[in-house]
Amino acid sequence: MLEVKQLQVEIGKETILEDVEFSVEEGSIVGLIGHNGAGKSTVMKTIMGWQDKKEGTIILNKVDQDQSFVRFKRQLAYIPEEPFLLPELTTMQHFQLYGQSYQLDEKTFTKRAQELSEQFEITDKLNEYPESLSKGMRQKVQTICALLPDVPLLLIDEPFMGLDVHAAQDLQEMLVEKAKKGTSILLTSHQLERMEELADTYIMLHQGHVAEHGLIEDFHSLSRRGTE
Repeated sequence: MLEVKQLQVEIGKETILEDVEFSVEEGSIVGLIGHNGAGKSTVMKTIMGWQDKKEGTIILNKVDQDQSFVRFKRQLAYIPEEPFLLPELTTMQHFQLYGQSYQLDEKTFTKRAQELSEQFEITDKLNEYPESLSKGMRQKVQTICALLPDVPLLLIDEPFMGLDVHAAQDLQEMLVEKAKKGTSILLTSHQLERMEELADTYIMLHQGHVAEHGLIEDFHSLSRRGTE
C-alpha cells in the first residue's frame, strides 16, 4: 500500500531523516514510535508533501508522490498533532471544504458529516468558528475532516491528544473498523498502551533512523525486558 524508500530529509544543514525505509500493508495499523525529536512528525509531513525531501521515493497504491502529486494526495488523509483550522471558516465549512477536496458527492458527504458530528458530540458547534472552540473541540473538527473521505491511507499524529475519554475511545474503535475494511493506518502516539491495543506492527525511529521494527507483541516484550 505505502512504500517509503531511502528517505532523507534535511532542514538547514541538519539531517532529520536518513535512509528511512518501511512499508504499510493494506488494512494494517502501523505504530511509528520514538522519543521527541526522533523524526516521527517529519515522516508524516514528508509523506503529506508539507516537508521537502532531499532523497528517496514515496509510493502509495503504485502512485509516486513525485510523479503525480494530486493523485497521490487524494489517496490519503491526515490528522496532525495540532489542529490546523482556518479562522474564517465555521466547523461545517471545514467539513464542506474537505468534502469538496475529496470530491464526495452531496448525499455521501451529508450522511458522513451528520454521523461523525453526532458521534463526536459537536452538532451544536457546526456554525462556530475555531476561535470559539476549545482545543479538544478543534481536535474533534480536524479528526472528522480526515474521517469524511474513504481513503486508502490515514496518517495520524498523536490523535488522542486533547480528546476526552469517550471521544478517544470512539476514535480508537473507528480506526480498528476502518482497518478491518482495508484502510491502512500509520499512527504515532506517546500513549504506548493504546498503541499496543491498536497497532499490528511497529517502526521505531531513533535520531532519524529506523532503529527496529516488527510485530507489536515483540515491542511489548522488549519494553517489559527493558524495565526489568
